Formats: sequence, structure tokens, C-alpha cells
Amino acid sequence: MQAAPVRATAIPSFTGALRAVESLLMSGGQRTARRNAWASVLEDRRRAEDRVEAQRFLERAAARS
Repeated sequence: MQAAPVRATAIPSFTGALRAVESLLMSGGQRTARRNAWASVLEDRRRAEDRVEAQRFLERAAARS
């Protein structure tokens, strides 16, 4: 029984494939703007999670007193 042959090139990830399509469809400025907007969305989500965590902490602290 022989082992399966090893590929010389890696199979692109889904993200890599999306970026390739994006580069064909959008100009550089549009790509940068979209990525900046997505980074802002992720940062807003992180801050919202932090606020929820801080609120829960304050509620637990108030309940102890």
C-alpha cells in the first residue's frame, strides 16, 4: 500500500480565495476602506463585550455590599 502523494502547492483557504476575488473586483482604495470598516466593526464588538463584562462586575459588586 502506497501513501498518498504530497501536494507541492497549498490549497488556498476560503479567506485567501475571497481576497483574490476581492482584488479582481475592487480598486485598492475600496479594499482598504472595506477592511478599515470591518476592523471598526470588530473593535466596536470588543468594546461592547467589555461594557457588558464591566456592567456584570459592577452589579455583582453592588449585590455583595
